[in-house]
Amino acid sequence: MTGSYLVFLVEEPSMEAFLRGFLPRVLPVGHGFEVHPFRGKADLLRQLQGRLEGYANWLPADWRIVVLVDRDDDDCVVLKDELERKAARAGLRTRATSAASWQVVNRVVIEELEAWYFGDWDAVYSAFPKVSPTLGKKPRYRDPDAIRGGTWETFERILQECGYFKAGLRKVEVARTMGAIVATNGNRSRSFTKFYEAIAEATA
Repeated sequence: MTGSYLVFLVEEPSMEAFLRGFLPRVLPVGHGFEVHPFRGKADLLRQLQGRLEGYANWLPADWRIVVLVDRDDDDCVVLKDELERKAARAGLRTRATSAASWQVVNRVVIEELEAWYFGDWDAVYSAFPKVSPTLGKKPRYRDPDAIRGGTWETFERILQECGYFKAGLRKVEVARTMGAIVATNGNRSRSFTKFYEAIAEATA
């Protein structure tokens, strides 16, 4: 059954802001969503199983849950396994174990939301035209999921060098802007592609 309603569990407000800009543009007509931010990654991981157990008691057949967590410095495989175990203990089917009838999909953002911006540098240039339109093609940034030194710190530095956000990156504001313009196709961030593929599959 097609998922006509999506529930997003995210670790902080900037991802919420991004999704509220992004999802209305990409979800088919008639599909709804809600986004629940937590107070950081540790808070999400601490509360996740209990929240999923609550959903398991009443989740309609046409609802899907999407869990989004930043990798940060964690081992991606270990983190994903932790998410999968929490869903299993709650009695919910995940995409990794029940591809044909999943209720929950776990997605690890590598390493942070800002990698998705690097993956669509045309969108960044559209929002912040003082940056170099070709910067995203430089070897250092060509693979957004492999940028070293912190993705959001790198993104902040680039924008500040171009005259933006001298007092510090306003992450929620930028997320809201980027969510409204990031394209669904051609993003060089593999974690973005995996995320969008799950959304498209859920609502197909």
